[in-house]
Amino acid sequence: MKVEVVETALVAPREETPRRQLWLSNLDLAVPRTHTPLVYYYPAPAHGGGVAGEGSFAPGKLKAALAGALVPFYPMAGRLCVGADGRLQIDCNAKGALFVVARADHTGEEIFDDYAPSPEVRRAFVPAAPSGGWEACPMAMFQVTFLKCGGVVLGTGIHHVVMDGVGAFHFIQTWSGLARGLDAAEACGSPPFHDRTLLRARSPPRPAFDHHVYSPAFLNGRPRPFVTRIYSVSPKLLADLKSRCAPGVSTYCAVTAHLWRCVCAARGIARSSDTLLGVPANVRPRLRPPLPRSFFGNAVVRDLVVARAGDVLDSSLGLVAETIKKAVDGVDDAFARSVVDYLELELDKGVDSGGEAARERLVPGSDLWALSWLGMPMYDADFGSGAPRFVAPAQMFGVRTACMTSCANKDDGITVFFSIEPEYLECFEKVFYGE
Repeated sequence: MKVEVVETALVAPREETPRRQLWLSNLDLAVPRTHTPLVYYYPAPAHGGGVAGEGSFAPGKLKAALAGALVPFYPMAGRLCVGADGRLQIDCNAKGALFVVARADHTGEEIFDDYAPSPEVRRAFVPAAPSGGWEACPMAMFQVTFLKCGGVVLGTGIHHVVMDGVGAFHFIQTWSGLARGLDAAEACGSPPFHDRTLLRARSPPRPAFDHHVYSPAFLNGRPRPFVTRIYSVSPKLLADLKSRCAPGVSTYCAVTAHLWRCVCAARGIARSSDTLLGVPANVRPRLRPPLPRSFFGNAVVRDLVVARAGDVLDSSLGLVAETIKKAVDGVDDAFARSVVDYLELELDKGVDSGGEAARERLVPGSDLWALSWLGMPMYDADFGSGAPRFVAPAQMFGVRTACMTSCANKDDGITVFFSIEPEYLECFEKVFYGE
């Protein structure tokens, strides 16, 4: 997929911002140290304006709005550095975010009618980290690509250490609102809350639970080939799955239970073997007191659900979903504080849970990771010509990872992006749709 870069620039905050070194929590340090790549597709507007230099996506207009958004979100204009204590942190030095303008001799239909996240998509539409080491790498990188049909692809790469999905979508809301002409307060809403010391470990650390999912023994996987496919969960299928669960079971738990059973069946896992399901939980509302809703940083903890493969396959969907719900509900203040304390002890041992090995980690053979962006304002990204038609990962995060998202039209159900080894794909699809 050929894409021609026509402009590259660093965009700094348009106003003076705090110059300081921002302490990173253990949850920040436990994520893979790489940029999370997304693509936003905007079809050509009926009134035109889909060419470089014109309309809602005029590069000058986007850069001006980006400079404004980087004022409240100033850590995104900084760089990673190591403090005097040897701990990684963000140097809020206002060096700026990377902004790239490109054009491609493709139409939106050619790219997105049969879309699948892939390394090729990421290389084409999301800027690559510049050479020079991580100390010189921008925390945020953006590329606007003009297509020959008049449509636009916005590729975003935001370093995971800076924030989780909640913070990323808050930033895009702010940037797009400023591009539409809103004032800063209206575009941003609640200002991002930057004090990450609310997630500091206790002294002394006292983990009270087993956190094998963060242990060095668990983070020793090696890359394996996989393919990624997109699966539509129609309102009818979603209603059927939830009807087989108890009242109060979330969409996430019902769909994850279905995915888990499908993976076990497709891979032919021995019924006596353990299968491990990784589940994330946003702890902003779970801590006591809760974190501010606009807390800007990583506030997601991970847990494992372990079951016999035979139990996952033979139990009712509702029972599997209840098992998942129990695990998710169990992530409370005590559990989250225990995770932070566990990570503190690992750091004291010199164990780096978010380093190079974790970046490429792939979990043991029988695992499934189920991520959810359901309920997040993914499509609240109107730069002036309307909301995107499609928002998706540019590349998936590892084998047997599922990412659930809402559709642009909420009446269309939900979408599941799922990566799996090629040899299991056909069987998985038959089981997923009940063939």
